[in-house]
Amino acid sequence: MAENHTDHEHIGIPGYLAVFAILIVGTWITYVVAFWDLDSIFPGANTLLALAIAFTKMTVVMLYFMHVRWSKELIWLSAVASFFWLLIMFAFTMQDYFTRVSGVFSA
Repeated sequence: MAENHTDHEHIGIPGYLAVFAILIVGTWITYVVAFWDLDSIFPGANTLLALAIAFTKMTVVMLYFMHVRWSKELIWLSAVASFFWLLIMFAFTMQDYFTRVSGVFSA
């Protein structure tokens, strides 16, 4: 089983440093954007932008640190299916959130 790990491609130290720089810049952008009030565009725009940045960072981590970029089709199918499942969970959560009426804890 150990022989299977030797034939994988890797991005090397410069590649890992580039991915690290992308993650640091993404974190810094998230921090800066958190101070902007984007509710004038639509309510929840800050959250949507933060989630988009987090999704981008998650994709970079999955592709390079988890070596999905060089994996076989079955691994890609598993990764895409997990994103699809995440979208389903977000859709159900948002459907529940948007259909609630004001109650005891509302402002």
